Amino acid sequence: MSAIVLLDTSVYLNVLDVPGFNQDCAAVLDEFERSIRAGDYFLLPLASVWETGNHIADLTDGQTRRRFGEKLVADVTKAFKGDTPYRATHFPDRDEFLTWLSDFPNMVMHSKTTKKLREGISLADLSIIKEWQRNCSLHPMTRVRIWSLDDDLAGYDRQP
Repeated sequence: MSAIVLLDTSVYLNVLDVPGFNQDCAAVLDEFERSIRAGDYFLLPLASVWETGNHIADLTDGQTRRRFGEKLVADVTKAFKGDTPYRATHFPDRDEFLTWLSDFPNMVMHSKTTKKLREGISLADLSIIKEWQRNCSLHPMTRVRIWSLDDDLAGYDRQP
């Protein structure tokens, strides 16, 4: 049975093969191909796009920053047009975003994982979690998961 899969930044960086953030590129691309064949439906959260852009902006070489900046723009444009195996998530309207924002103070009080007790949930991660929750509500009979290489978000995997 196919699943709805939200791509976290850690996965998307490997999909784009961004230097310094692509140590799992081969494994990610292999799993991505298997998931495509299984009929999974992929969503690219806007937070993953923004965070990937931040990591690209931090690359040490200007030419590399430019090349991967252009690659990001081209890829996200394709995602919006439906020309990639993933689609960009919806843009929350003002009221929805304000609801997310009101949840933020409580979320930063939660430890990310048992290994990250001194680190709360970021606003970017909260937006991905909210998108996961939204998809769980919209598709109650479908598996919905966040594909992340980080333990904190990888735990969001709702099996119907």
